[in-house]
Amino acid sequence: MQRASFIETRRATWDALEGLIAECGGRPERLGASRARLLGRTYRSAAADLSLARRAFPHEPVTRRLEQVVGAARPLVYAAPARRESLRDYVLHGYWSAIRERPAVLAVAAALLLVPALAVALWAHSNPEQAVSMLPQRFASAGEGRSDSGDLGFGLAEQLSFSSAIFTNNIQVAFLAFAGGATFGLVTIVVLVFNGGLFGLLGGLTVAVGSGGRFFELVAPHGVLELSLIVVAGSAGLRVGWAIVDPGFRPRRETIVVEARAAVQLALGTAVWLVLAGLIEGFVTPRGLGTGPALAFGLVVGGAFWAAVLVLGRPTARTPPESAARRTQR
Repeated sequence: MQRASFIETRRATWDALEGLIAECGGRPERLGASRARLLGRTYRSAAADLSLARRAFPHEPVTRRLEQVVGAARPLVYAAPARRESLRDYVLHGYWSAIRERPAVLAVAAALLLVPALAVALWAHSNPEQAVSMLPQRFASAGEGRSDSGDLGFGLAEQLSFSSAIFTNNIQVAFLAFAGGATFGLVTIVVLVFNGGLFGLLGGLTVAVGSGGRFFELVAPHGVLELSLIVVAGSAGLRVGWAIVDPGFRPRRETIVVEARAAVQLALGTAVWLVLAGLIEGFVTPRGLGTGPALAFGLVVGGAFWAAVLVLGRPTARTPPESAARRTQR
């Protein structure tokens, strides 16, 4: 490619990008929605030109000019907004938006947890003798046959011990699913699959031995919410892991910083909801609501959580430019 021809055909784009940089004065939100999108398009076009110029004309003035223009535009397109989100904004919008903005990753996390749960539950129901031998010691009582009629079938201390073991396990799972993103997401995947299988093992086995109703009565009030929170924590870990594997258009370091910030936001909000799940487990579950009411209670609490994701997580005019950039990156 001839240098003169390259400059002649591409100069208008570089001039437009320089004009947008000067117009926004370091604050891309001043451009408005349409011109902010134009900033992103011209930046990507100039970045592609820079890549070509570095190969074809590495020591020419045109390459140095492009490096300066692209370097000035990059933080305007990708850097975090200067405005700090208030606690109120975070509670009413930020946390829910962070969950909702990556639906594909959220769906993958849900599949990694729920598909193994269903598959193992069906296997355990069909092979209870083998399933009992695979139970961790702390869940050993789940393999004992109990009637689904009358009281809970567990003594009060046993009820609290069993449900507490499940709650403690789920907190550990949520933390590991989040932290596992640092291992390219591999630990997150293993944690979701393994613990989905464990939940399926418990559910399928208890149904097979005649105490399925009691199992769901013990876990449903807080379990629907807890499983939802594990999915959210898993999606946070997968986001960080994928940022390491495939940073997209941005430098890997920038992508990791952006996704890690969103993951921490998810982890903090999820921790609060895990506390609520613990309160339900401590004060509602021991009351012995009955299987039907327990399932209904759990579905209402879990449904309220996902309703908040759909309603409070909707994009608004105040959604930071960085969030839009993350959504359109891939």
